[in-house]
Amino acid sequence: MKPLESGDPIRLGPYRILAVLGEGGMGKVYVGQDAEGRAAAVKVLHPHLAHDPNLAQRFVREARMARAVGGAGVARVLDAQTEGGRPWIAAEFLTGPTLSDAVRAHGPLDEPAVRALAASLAAALRDIHAAGLVHRDLKPANIVLTAAGPRVIDFGIARPEHGLTLTATGQVPVTPGYGAPEQVLGQRVGPSADVFSLGAVLVYAATGQHAYEGSHVAAVQYEVVHGEPRLDRVPPVLRPLIGPLLARDPAARPLPDLIARSFAPPRGAERAWRRGAIARDITTREHDLNRLTTVPGGAAPGSLSRRRLLTGLAVGGSVLAVGGGTAAWWSVANRSGPFDVPPAVPAPVAGVLDAKKGDYVLGETPGPLWSVSSAAAEDTPAPLPVRDVVVVGAPEGGIVARSVVDGTVRWTAAEALAANRYLSLSDRLVAAADGDGRLVTFVASTGKPKWTSAADAAWLLAADDEAVYVVTGDRRVRSVGRSDGRIRWTVPVGADLGKDAASRGLAAQGRLVVTAADGTVLALDTADGRTVWDRRGQSDNGRAKVAVSGRTLCVTGKDLLVVDVVDGKELWKAENPKPPSGTPVFWGPPTIHGDHLYATVLTFPFRFDLRTGRGTDWVFEQLLECHPPSPLVVQGSGMWSVAVDKTGGGINVVDLSDGHRPSWVFHIIQNPDRYWITGDANRVFLMDGTTLAALPVF
Repeated sequence: MKPLESGDPIRLGPYRILAVLGEGGMGKVYVGQDAEGRAAAVKVLHPHLAHDPNLAQRFVREARMARAVGGAGVARVLDAQTEGGRPWIAAEFLTGPTLSDAVRAHGPLDEPAVRALAASLAAALRDIHAAGLVHRDLKPANIVLTAAGPRVIDFGIARPEHGLTLTATGQVPVTPGYGAPEQVLGQRVGPSADVFSLGAVLVYAATGQHAYEGSHVAAVQYEVVHGEPRLDRVPPVLRPLIGPLLARDPAARPLPDLIARSFAPPRGAERAWRRGAIARDITTREHDLNRLTTVPGGAAPGSLSRRRLLTGLAVGGSVLAVGGGTAAWWSVANRSGPFDVPPAVPAPVAGVLDAKKGDYVLGETPGPLWSVSSAAAEDTPAPLPVRDVVVVGAPEGGIVARSVVDGTVRWTAAEALAANRYLSLSDRLVAAADGDGRLVTFVASTGKPKWTSAADAAWLLAADDEAVYVVTGDRRVRSVGRSDGRIRWTVPVGADLGKDAASRGLAAQGRLVVTAADGTVLALDTADGRTVWDRRGQSDNGRAKVAVSGRTLCVTGKDLLVVDVVDGKELWKAENPKPPSGTPVFWGPPTIHGDHLYATVLTFPFRFDLRTGRGTDWVFEQLLECHPPSPLVVQGSGMWSVAVDKTGGGINVVDLSDGHRPSWVFHIIQNPDRYWITGDANRVFLMDGTTLAALPVF
């Protein structure tokens, strides 16, 4: 954010120019305010481009045409004129993160939110196309998530009759990986090009990864024209909906109205922008904007000094919608405070091994990506992947974060008690408890200490976008706000929470689900701690295990039960196998991946349709007796399970795709009583006693 310089305009049309927001290849963007105090982002063509009469005329003409676009899904163009030989465009302020910022900070959207995003953007494209225009540059950076829903920005809009757009000499005319094949080839484009871009946007929203990837721009563009989109990471239920949008043939792509109907977001899905982490981002930016444009004491907008505004901009920040190919969005919020948390670092995704490329030999098992002996304490909880690090209990005490790429130490926190568990907070912070019961937090990627709270935390249960939930020293459940570190509520529960981190939890859909040490599963309202529902005796051998997807909660123990997490209503129950006489039935930890639920009972892993409960079991080659029941992990195209006996064991990997690859069997577990596996970003992390290893996937 910069003050005005010599040569910058003082006024453009009705807008008093107050500060420089940024500068791109096409022009300079200013913050302006009209006589009624309304703010706008005002873009002016660079002088050397303004001297090109054709470019200047098109700049204003296409912006005026964009004013004809109706509908709530498009950022409004307020005005466009040529003044003193300088063409300018004014656009409304939009407060909220771009889709690219939101995904980087908070991870991919869940299925209902992706559906809501698709329906909203399809409606916006319908309105743009109805005005006789083509956007031509739909991408995550040109979509803003506001409290009212997603809004499309940028002025890369052109008449489909001539298929041109505003591009300065030397600039790439289309964003690599998001422009349609016909755009890459320089052919005339129509509305269907925007549909292709929408498909690429939805892949990014659902996975956090691009649909087309390459080591350089030309490689990405080659993949767009000749390759296939990467849909393997898209939830299976969304693949048949997104795939047709990315058809190479423009005529094969569906129309926006059909797209909106096909995605059919569930009722209430639009609330994704009004709750949780994204909603907090929006609210913060709205408050910042209000501080910038409101004068204390009710003075008229015109009395707001430039110095005062620049001071406010420097400390407050805002998000502004501007266009012209720059897609400029600035946030200059002061991030020095304990509750100002930097965005999450993208998870480095490991390569997927392919036998056809010689990465490994069919019928043989590859070695680990890396393995570190004595990497963790003997009493460490399960390894916790948090984007670019994996957290475990440190051998010398405290917790340690190691690089997911090579296992090297990134940071340590000696004051944290690993045995009391640690949690990821939106993949941006790691939370733990210290010896005095304080809740302590650290930036996940760097270990920088952030906020603390005197929470009397004996161990950590779970976290959501609003709070961290802990068990106190006197065995009550407590909610600690993430925005201020204050205690929101503390309640006793009618179940034995045990000791030494015996109970666990998860938070979803406004419910804190607690699996107590006595086998009880109960759900508390995250707003006030009130018990909403409970189920007794779910496990005869310690606490039950749980996993959740949307409103669907799976509970395992002596049974496998699927319930609605909000009201506890039973949805379906698996039929227990008939074991040999005297053998107890006990289901292992559940894993939900896409539309399927995975769990082990006796010695066999099962896969169930999450909605119907229809199941399939597998028998692995060289499968050892599973004791205790193994956790299951789905990474790459495989399902991973641990098989152990009294002397040791290994990991079995079965192909879930149609490739029918021979199973991998890792004979590497030396501590059959102290192991855990978990996975993230095409890696499977194995904790074997005090050894931590990362295994490749196919």
